[in-house]
Amino acid sequence: MKKEILVAISVAGVLFGLSVSLAAQEKLSLAQCREMALKYNKDMAAANKQTEAARLMSLSYKANFFPNFTANGTGIYSTAADGSLGVPGGNLPVFLPNPATGELVSSGFAYFPGLNLDYKVGTVYSGGIQVEQPLYMGGKIRAAYKMSLLGKEMAHLNEALTTSEVILNTDKAYVQLVKAKEMRKVAEKYHNLLTELFKNVKSAHRHGMKPQNDVLKVQVKLNESELSLRKADNALRLAGMNLCHYIGRPLTAQIDISDDFPEVEQEWKVQVSDITARPEYGILNKQIAIAEQEVKLNRSELLPRIGVRGSYDYLHGLEVNDETLMKKGAFSVFLNVSVPLFHFGERTNKVKSAKVKLEQARLEQENVNEKMLLELMQAANNLDEARLETELSERSLEQAEENMKVSGKQYEVGLETLSDYLEAQVLWQQAYQTKVDAHFQLYVNYVAYLKAAGQLQ
Repeated sequence: MKKEILVAISVAGVLFGLSVSLAAQEKLSLAQCREMALKYNKDMAAANKQTEAARLMSLSYKANFFPNFTANGTGIYSTAADGSLGVPGGNLPVFLPNPATGELVSSGFAYFPGLNLDYKVGTVYSGGIQVEQPLYMGGKIRAAYKMSLLGKEMAHLNEALTTSEVILNTDKAYVQLVKAKEMRKVAEKYHNLLTELFKNVKSAHRHGMKPQNDVLKVQVKLNESELSLRKADNALRLAGMNLCHYIGRPLTAQIDISDDFPEVEQEWKVQVSDITARPEYGILNKQIAIAEQEVKLNRSELLPRIGVRGSYDYLHGLEVNDETLMKKGAFSVFLNVSVPLFHFGERTNKVKSAKVKLEQARLEQENVNEKMLLELMQAANNLDEARLETELSERSLEQAEENMKVSGKQYEVGLETLSDYLEAQVLWQQAYQTKVDAHFQLYVNYVAYLKAAGQLQ
């Protein structure tokens, strides 16, 4: 029974290990890598946070158009002002006017009972609700709100820019891994050729058909190929870790991708004059618009301001003869008009400074637009050259393969030296590597052109 349980556990463990291995070796397409990079990349996460912050800031500025409600309360308790005020009573003279002369004459006395006032502050508290509504602030609130909206649009454009950069870097990492796999195949094929040649030359030397010098020549090349094979393995491992970094996987994760380079459109229409689709172009336009609103914002400091305020306040406290003197509420409305008169050039100079910054932003926009046009032209030229280089490298590889076959046959019949045959193999290896590198550079230049033209989304 125990043996059956152990066998079952062992089988389950093997199946689980196979499933994990298959899952780890699942081939990832370029589209999957792009999707993972956009989802897990830290730069994209930061760009999303920036967009959310800009959205919340625009809502904050929008709230300035609406009334502002506040409530306040104050309480005090004091015994420092407690006391009393007494006026003694008695007979007070009464004066009346004389009908004949109009003069005041004494007509007797009146009794005054006296006055006694006991007062104390004690506990005094007040509370109220205020409503403030700006009516006209010289355009300051509207300008600030428009700036916040432009900032939100800039954040979206920056997110698009980050997206294109992440896609570009992910594509580069992906094709770098494809290139590393192809270079590994080249190194392995070259090593196999030299291994087979070494066996043949060594066998011929044992039978006295080849000198010892030929065996040593092949042995040297075989040692070099082993080193190239090790370098190819290290490059493959490093390229895989680099792709894991961009797609959000652990650097030690086991991933696999296609053995072929991604397809490049053969019939593309290259243009070198339109950069309006680039996010950078839109960001520059938003910066100009923000600078224009900055001028309006500073100009509002020179215009009148009108606001209204309403409040309801309640006051309770101050006892006189054990009776509360104040215990009622009241409504009040205030209209405030503020007109700036003279500030020794402080506010006018701010407006002039904002206008200068606007001109500076326009000049910088023209400069950056020209640089982007140059970048687009360079990307188009690099793409054209890479396409031609790819075609030439394929023809060169075919010629190198044919040359190696002919050289090998001539070496077998003794019409060519071993050095010539080894050189033909080296030329084939170099042509193969050149072809792989040309296909890699073609796709990299293709993606770089799409980004420069604003088409990499």
